[in-house]
Amino acid sequence: MDMDGKRLTHLDEEDRLKMVDVGDKERTDRAARVRGEICMEPETAALIAQNRVAKGNVLEAARLAGIMAAKRTGDLIPLCHPLNITAVDIEFTLKSDRVEVEAQARINDRTGVEMEALTAATIALLTIYDMCKGVDRSMVISDVRLMEKRGGQSGVYQRSE
Repeated sequence: MDMDGKRLTHLDEEDRLKMVDVGDKERTDRAARVRGEICMEPETAALIAQNRVAKGNVLEAARLAGIMAAKRTGDLIPLCHPLNITAVDIEFTLKSDRVEVEAQARINDRTGVEMEALTAATIALLTIYDMCKGVDRSMVISDVRLMEKRGGQSGVYQRSE
């Protein structure tokens, strides 16, 4: 059951998993925005800022990985619909001891893109970890969360933060 006392959409009447049928829904413009961060030693952040990490340009590799992952979300998460995403944008804010990631996915379709934005942000963060683990194994990925969702029957969701 969900918070309103209704059944979860991925379960049938006998509690068996099912893919939600979105065939009767109208196509609408939809977007989702997600944030997350990876904390690290200040020396690691400095290496990223100076583009001196041995594996290459950390943020551009993370951007590409996040975009590619968003496009493959339907292959990674069971029961998630494969979507033709129209855009994925990933931005980074480099601080003295962390990298903040914001991913946004957009589509004109019958289902939302929250999972694609969450996947993009998470894989971008994992890529940063992978590229920097040789100099800093103490990094911590945290606070991956949906900030905003637009479109569809449920309308607008905006995190108050």
